[in-house]
Amino acid sequence: MSAPITVSLDVARGRVPLLARFSYDGADPYVVQATFLDGPAVLARWSFDRPMLAEGLHRAVGEGDVTFSPHRAAGVDEVRVALRGPGVEGEGNAVLFVEARALTGFLEQTYAVTGAGEEFLDVDTFLDELLAR
Repeated sequence: MSAPITVSLDVARGRVPLLARFSYDGADPYVVQATFLDGPAVLARWSFDRPMLAEGLHRAVGEGDVTFSPHRAAGVDEVRVALRGPGVEGEGNAVLFVEARALTGFLEQTYAVTGAGEEFLDVDTFLDELLAR
């Protein structure tokens, strides 16, 4: 399942709206994929930990390449998403804001596929597939 969600990219002169396609597949129950688009062009794809993304609605979480934290701007509840790319000196880094209501709606749809706490990863099958390569 997937849902388009408008996000705001934080830039020096303010915020720029972007469309993101958030996707979830119960076959990989811990992962939310986010594809950031500029029209038909794919700007970036990131994989997020679903429980961490949900927790980021309520408190600051994450370290390293991805962090989430609640944020309030102009009376709107948001989630601040900080992404650290592979570039040096901040190149490839981005800060995005996602409206909390839209993100909550998407997460509720994912819980209809796989409930919170009901995630299961068949490690034996995963290792068999990995070792078969």
